[in-house]
Amino acid sequence: MMWLIGLSMAVGGLATVEDLRSRTISNWLCLAGAVAGLTAHAALAGWSGLADALLGTLIGFAVFLVFYLLGGMGGGDIKLMAAFGAILGKGQIVEAAIFAAMVGGVMALIFVAYKKLRQTAQGNVDDSVGSLRKESIPYAPAISLGVLISFLGEEELWTSVC
Repeated sequence: MMWLIGLSMAVGGLATVEDLRSRTISNWLCLAGAVAGLTAHAALAGWSGLADALLGTLIGFAVFLVFYLLGGMGGGDIKLMAAFGAILGKGQIVEAAIFAAMVGGVMALIFVAYKKLRQTAQGNVDDSVGSLRKESIPYAPAISLGVLISFLGEEELWTSVC
């Protein structure tokens, strides 16, 4: 279990830094995370572990695909969720995605409030929602936090720590 947390923190931390700096998440990072997750699951649990990681990869990719198709999320975010699916497996990726969506929603509310306050302070009051949609927010931090929060409910984690 601890290797899952360590790998998740490494992938999530690197993705967050990339996304905050350049508003992109590199393909190499997503691929490396996916390969590491698939390899580890295969090594630890054989074919069943590999199947679990592959299914997690597909679920991770599919879970935010609709948001990507609607233009609300970038392709790097979808690939990052696929990589986390390989790391977490099918059992935990849906929970992680739900937490990521919740964290992302809070981040979006904070971003909108900040933009409105800044516009008001500068005297540029534009009440149109479209003016706030022109800028994107980096979503890797929300995904990474959602993944880490998903570990809090894992009983296996607490038995290995205590």
